[in-house]
Amino acid sequence: MGISNVFELLSGVALFLFGMALMGDSLKLVAGNKLELILYRLSSTPLKGILLGTGVTAVIQSSSATSVMVVGFVNSGMMKVRQAIGVIMGAIIGTSITGWIICLSDVGGGSGWLELVSTDTLTALIAVAGILFRMFSSNATKKHVGDIMLGFAVLMFGIKAMSGAVSGLRDSKVFVDMLMTFSNPLLGILLGLVFTSVIQSASAAVGILQALAVTGAIRFDTALPIIMGIAIGASVPVLLSALGASSNGKRTALSYLLVDTLGVILFSVIFYTANAIFDFSFMSTVMTSASLALLNTVFRFIIVAMLAPLIPWLEKLGKLIIKDSESDVEALRDMDRLEERFIAHPALAIEQSRLTVNSMAERSKANIFDAFALLDNFSESGFDHVAHTEDIIDRYEDKIGTYLMSVTGSELNLEQQEDVSKYLHTINDYERISDHALNIAECAKEIHEKKIVFSENATRELSVLIAAVREIISLAVKAFVDNDLELAYRVEPLEELIDNLCDEMKYHHIERLQKGQCTLLYGFVFDDLLTNLERIGDHCSNIAVAMIELDSDSFDTHEYINSLAAAHSHGFDEYYAEYSKKYSI
Repeated sequence: MGISNVFELLSGVALFLFGMALMGDSLKLVAGNKLELILYRLSSTPLKGILLGTGVTAVIQSSSATSVMVVGFVNSGMMKVRQAIGVIMGAIIGTSITGWIICLSDVGGGSGWLELVSTDTLTALIAVAGILFRMFSSNATKKHVGDIMLGFAVLMFGIKAMSGAVSGLRDSKVFVDMLMTFSNPLLGILLGLVFTSVIQSASAAVGILQALAVTGAIRFDTALPIIMGIAIGASVPVLLSALGASSNGKRTALSYLLVDTLGVILFSVIFYTANAIFDFSFMSTVMTSASLALLNTVFRFIIVAMLAPLIPWLEKLGKLIIKDSESDVEALRDMDRLEERFIAHPALAIEQSRLTVNSMAERSKANIFDAFALLDNFSESGFDHVAHTEDIIDRYEDKIGTYLMSVTGSELNLEQQEDVSKYLHTINDYERISDHALNIAECAKEIHEKKIVFSENATRELSVLIAAVREIISLAVKAFVDNDLELAYRVEPLEELIDNLCDEMKYHHIERLQKGQCTLLYGFVFDDLLTNLERIGDHCSNIAVAMIELDSDSFDTHEYINSLAAAHSHGFDEYYAEYSKKYSI
């Protein structure tokens, strides 16, 4: 094997790995963002988990990608460790599908019509179709289909290059003798483990082994331990992905290593004991690409079949190895839903963002109510609670905003774009609402410390306005959380009434100042309260408008409010009259 053969082999490996990555990534894009949602929702039992894990991995061509996704589910509290182990077992089986695709390289040619079904002809046709889709289609899905075809063609060219580069080794005694040393199970397993750990792909490692099969030097007794080592080595990228995960996330990643390692140990003990007794004649069988694919699939199926009944014990073993940290003992916080691993899967990332924004909305509303309570019954602990919650909501805005901006880097459909836009618009309003809660708490603190007592009329008017603000924030939050557009239409009439109430109360306040019924010092606090209450109404209006406008595929807040007020549509007059009777001063 000369230097040119070495370079040909390396170029073949490079093309193979690139083609496999391109095909797998494009398959994920064509499949859309439904696979991960299906995986999340339909993995309630071990059998379902195994079947789904197998199916999803067969589609996206990567057990690591499926397993990393599952680690993210567990890390964010969406899935239990026991569920995840079943999915990972399925991924271990599903990753063997790539080997069968590679077997297409064995399809031979001939003359006449037979030449049309040869590997070279099919690869060329697929490559031409792929480049046509890629270059001349304006549809994103068709472009991805083109990428799948190109990835497949590049993969097949890589296999052909590797096979051509090593074909001369069939006559090399040194090469054959070296391979024979790996018939020693420990050495073979070690080789497969190290090689797969380096290239970070079990499918690629098996594919390269299949390319070497052209030499005729790969026997069953050599292939089996290498394939077992490849299975264990495939856990490395999953383990690396869980370094920053929670204890349960780490246990999930560890389960990949446990399943493969325990499976290899059990299988090896049983198989090699039986071989010592019965002396299997097929141990010296020369392997082909197809027989290697079969061996890989059968081996993976057997270890999963052996260990599937032991899923509860594997979960317990994971708990024994990885202890709970103090942070994991506490309940998972809402923001833990925003898993970085989901950014590559927009449907999941947006769903998790929705749940997190909903939690932010509820916390903002609760913080306003807590601040209102301080006006009547001030306490330092209550003030500290409002301030602490405001700080938490600031972190919500930072984390959700950063997360959603990362999500926008993915390919989103129109509905997903609208959802992201709605969340980005509304998180600022919820954060500002909480800011006003702190402002109101500070007003309550000033009232308490300076022993301020408002006049009877001012107190009555303020209680009416606070009741109206309570209702508008309850309406806005409920409309947002339930995605209830009819409820959202009720927000703007109440917001206009709140504006009018504030104007009227400011006029009454000036009258009281002129009559000496109120002091200038008290007036400052009263005016601050009115300003904050009015602003809360404005932000609630922004939230409702974002829902309504994005539902109609536009976003022009001022145009909507002006047209709504002018046309008095969507029950505006009726709702305004209803609120006017309810909140009259």
